[in-house]
This record gives sequence, structure tokens and C-alpha cells, in this order.
Amino acid sequence: MAATTAAIFTLPKLHKSSATPKPLFPLSPKPTLSSSFSLVPLKVQLSQRNVQPLKCTTTSRISATISVGDKLPNSTLSYFDSSDELKTLSISDLTKGKKVVLFAVPGAFTPTCSQKHLPGFVEKSKELKSKGVDTIACISVNDAFVMKSWKENLKINDEVLLLSDGNLEFTKAIGCELDLSDKPIGLGVRSRRYAMLVDDGVVKVLNLEEGGAFNVSSAEDILKTL
Repeated sequence: MAATTAAIFTLPKLHKSSATPKPLFPLSPKPTLSSSFSLVPLKVQLSQRNVQPLKCTTTSRISATISVGDKLPNSTLSYFDSSDELKTLSISDLTKGKKVVLFAVPGAFTPTCSQKHLPGFVEKSKELKSKGVDTIACISVNDAFVMKSWKENLKINDEVLLLSDGNLEFTKAIGCELDLSDKPIGLGVRSRRYAMLVDDGVVKVLNLEEGGAFNVSSAEDILKTL
């Protein structure tokens, strides 16, 4: 019992005597340690890692729901026929058992669409049809009345069928919306510019532009694939 009591009183004394203990590890901060590590390499690595996601984002902006090998979703478009009658036409009826070129423009009467894109397909319509194309159709997110006026303004006959996707039904179904709401011209949400070759409803060629650019969706670009 005496030995046990001595041990009990000894512990507090040991504890008090260690109020300022010596460090267990003799590795107190030294200039050599702090100076041996530099933040500069870490900053360089972070900046390099940030480059790749930007590239991926650029690629995703020109992607669409539809792709080569897919069957086009069935949607209904409208147009005025030669008798000035308003008609509707489904994508299924337009493409069933046929080879069709479909191209889309951001807007009727807009400069690139009116001066280059649509006129190019009108000009090359005979050549395209000689290569086996049955129908050439232009789709735009404009109402059928605007598409009719645009057709008359450009003096187009039956070379190209101008179709209205005024409610964005088809454009949304293939994932080709183009939001131009931030532009002062007031276009709102339209269609991305593209040109595709469709055989019996299946996409064989898809030339999708970055926004409203005009680099890969011309009549000449489609002719190269035939």
C-alpha cells in the first residue's frame, strides 16, 4: 500500500515538471525546410490542367442530340404549296424511302442565309438530284408566312422546299437549338446551322456548324459526300 501511494503522488509531480516539454520530434521549423518547397510549380500545374476542360467545352458546343446513324425523330413542319395552301408535312413522310438533303438556317432574310446558304442549294439543286437526291429542304424556326415571303423574295421555285419549324419541335428533338436571346436583333431561340444527308430517315452525313457559322454546311460540302 505504501508503494502504491507513493506512485499516486509521484505522477502529478511528473506532470507538473513537464509543463514545458521538449518536442518529441526535433524537427522545429527551419529555413531550409520552408525554402525547399516552392508554390510556383503548383501554380504551373494548375494552369496546365485548366486548359483541357476549355477544349472539351468548345467541342460540346457543336454537339447535338442527333448523330450519324440515328433515325430522325418524327416531327411536323409546315409550308405553303404552289396553290398558296398551308400544308403540313411530317419528317417521316418527307424522308421515307427517299434520299433527302436537309439543311437549317438561323433565320429567314438574315444575310448569310439569304446570300449564301439557301442560294447555294438552289444553284446546286440539279447537280445534287443527279447524284440521287430526291428532295432538298430548308428548315428554319420561322413561321410559314415568313418562309413563304422569303421564298418569293429569292424567286425560288421547286428547287428547294422551304419548311417552317416555328415551334422548335424538330429543332429541339435533334438538339440543335441556338439561343440568340442575348443579341439585340431579337431572334430569340433559333436553329443552329447545319446540313445533313438522310437516307430513308437515317442520318448518313451531318455537317453541324458552330452557331451561325458557315464553314461546313454548304451545298458543295454535301456534294463531296455523294
